[in-house]
Amino acid sequence: MKNLSRLLCAMLLLFVISNVSAQDKNNPWQITIGVNAVDFYPVGENAPRGEYFDEFFNATDHWNILPSLSTISVSKYMGSGFTLGVGGSLNKIDKWGDLNVDDLSYYGLDGTIKYNFLQGTTLDPYLGVGGGYTWVDEIGAGTLNGTVGVNVWFSDNIGLTLQASYKHAFEDYLDKHFQHTIGLSIKFGGTDTDGDGIYDKDDACPDVAGLAEFNGCPDTDGDGIEDSKDDCPNEAGPAEFNGCPDSDGDGVPDKDDKCPTVAGLKALDGCPDADGDGVADADDKCPNEPGPAANNGCPWPDRDGDGVLDKDDLCPDVKGTVANNGCPEVTEAVKKALNAYAKTILFDTGKSTIKAQSSEVLKNIIDILKEYPNAKFTIDGHTDSVGSESLNQKLSESRAKSVKDYLVDHGIDGARLSSKGYGESRPIDTNKTRAGRANNRRVEINLVK
Repeated sequence: MKNLSRLLCAMLLLFVISNVSAQDKNNPWQITIGVNAVDFYPVGENAPRGEYFDEFFNATDHWNILPSLSTISVSKYMGSGFTLGVGGSLNKIDKWGDLNVDDLSYYGLDGTIKYNFLQGTTLDPYLGVGGGYTWVDEIGAGTLNGTVGVNVWFSDNIGLTLQASYKHAFEDYLDKHFQHTIGLSIKFGGTDTDGDGIYDKDDACPDVAGLAEFNGCPDTDGDGIEDSKDDCPNEAGPAEFNGCPDSDGDGVPDKDDKCPTVAGLKALDGCPDADGDGVADADDKCPNEPGPAANNGCPWPDRDGDGVLDKDDLCPDVKGTVANNGCPEVTEAVKKALNAYAKTILFDTGKSTIKAQSSEVLKNIIDILKEYPNAKFTIDGHTDSVGSESLNQKLSESRAKSVKDYLVDHGIDGARLSSKGYGESRPIDTNKTRAGRANNRRVEINLVK
């Protein structure tokens, strides 16, 4: 009871200090009051305790919960997402892993530095690190703590806090353990003179209501430019003209617009281009049919209609893409098909020799590669974890090279292919089962971007 009295006094002192400090309008504070649960089980120890996170949510068998308010914490926001806090807790221990024990007293006093990821949102997750001192049955030891939690804010000031902390003791007589907390949180502090939702300490215009994106300063005409930087604060206009208007709305200010009453393109000094070929209508001999400027806006032939002129088209009779010089792009479906075939290539056990029954699969791969004559591919070899890492690395390299050599020998340009082995470093399945190891022993064919 002596330690309990000390702990309660310490928590009361923290509460009083927080309220005194809260009178500073520029320092937001948070206080959380709730209950805690202590769990000595999932900490990576032998029975009667379990592996890390084993039965982590088994509250019935492992959690020690005092059915009353048993924790209080006070924290101060320091800026840039960081919060500094202290807290106290008490509990009674009757479950030590899978063992039942007599009611042991538990007291904790901890300090934490937290980083909040999503300030100002309803869900406010955070990570923390800190330390403290914990007493069990009036025997105490220092701890190093790691914390994960989330604040769920119901309003600007009231919310629910859920938190789990791992407490690693520095003395053998105090076991490492988890402490979970749920509590009601209240935020307070801060002044907002103009009522725009931005505290005065962060408000560049504290006496005039404004917007958060302008640090509390106003944008009277609502054009996205704060008044102090807006040449026309009462008339909406785009940012590139410092908030002043553009009569025809083409993005070119009237003073620079050669066609100020007709919407046009910036690239053409505000004049229109009906066919979108980059030649202004006034200079375009084919204003309704796109063509290059070199041909006065009239089109060159494009037999396959892919937008790449025949003179520039590496595949003039097959529809492709401009980005690929008129040749077809390798689609995701084709990539999947290549790898589906590649994964069925069979090798002699422990060797890079391709089995004869894989010839049909390789023919299918060759047929696909020939459809994309300008595409380059890498052939990647992978193994399972059976055997030494160095041998697996060499085996993966030799198998990838065997596939490359086979494809080159059957008409694929070697300049389009490269091979590489990754050994056991990139598994796609578990190596603990036969099926998983079979999945990991594979060859992949990937497009070089």
